[in-house]
Amino acid sequence: MLAEPSQWQQFVEGFELFRDPLLCALLAGGVLGFLSVYVVLRRMVFVSAAVAQSAGLGVALAFYAGIHLGFEVEPVIGATALALLATMLLMMDPTRLRLTRESLLGMAYALSGGAAILVGDRIAQESHDIQGILFGTAVLVTPEQLRTVAVAGIAVMALHLWWYRGITFASFDRIGALVQGLPVRLLDGVLMVSIGVMVGVCARALGALPVFAFSTLSAIAALMLDLRLPWTFVVATLAGIVSGVGGYMFAYFFDFPVGGSQTVVAALLVGVAMGARALIQLVLRRAG
Repeated sequence: MLAEPSQWQQFVEGFELFRDPLLCALLAGGVLGFLSVYVVLRRMVFVSAAVAQSAGLGVALAFYAGIHLGFEVEPVIGATALALLATMLLMMDPTRLRLTRESLLGMAYALSGGAAILVGDRIAQESHDIQGILFGTAVLVTPEQLRTVAVAGIAVMALHLWWYRGITFASFDRIGALVQGLPVRLLDGVLMVSIGVMVGVCARALGALPVFAFSTLSAIAALMLDLRLPWTFVVATLAGIVSGVGGYMFAYFFDFPVGGSQTVVAALLVGVAMGARALIQLVLRRAG
């Protein structure tokens, strides 16, 4: 009697089935990990959360339009459009509305999440997709979703590597950038649109929860190591990749939901970075 193949053998034999979601997790984790340094250092953590929730609402509205209004809207278009709309709104000066930025972010997050649930209640046949967008259950990724994430990710990374000095200068020394004559508003706009596009397309493929983790926890892990800024970007990018790919593998081998696994792995990397920092400080104290 032949022995049943091990889980690893099953994974290797069925790798074509898992290749696209792994590549998608690698691309999404890497690009969002890179952008997470801006998100965390510019204190835009809850901007990422609100934009991710808005992307989930965009998917729900796309399904609703196809079912109840009779015209088809690609869910990735709905996700990206709502993510960009939320990004543009959050770029506004909230003091004009007599609001603080925190209150505006809280309102956007709560409204988007609540509206997604309400719209999802009217599209019962697609409710599993809505849950997947909100919490991340991306066991499989379609080739179209992978292509969209790849195109967006490559375009965003090419632009950010090309304009790296300008965007970082404008992000972390705004007054100095203005004195040097840099187009600060344009550079801010490029950064915010990049975040909106990547969150939108990645939330459709992977879910809002892991996207939020990639775009925040990756930078937190890197910043724990007190590296110079260029190396912080590198480590954050690698942390995002490990979270995406490692979380998917963990979910497969231990039979857990993918989105939750990717989020937990991202959080565990923060813990590892904290431990590494404490160990380095201990060694330096003893050496001194």
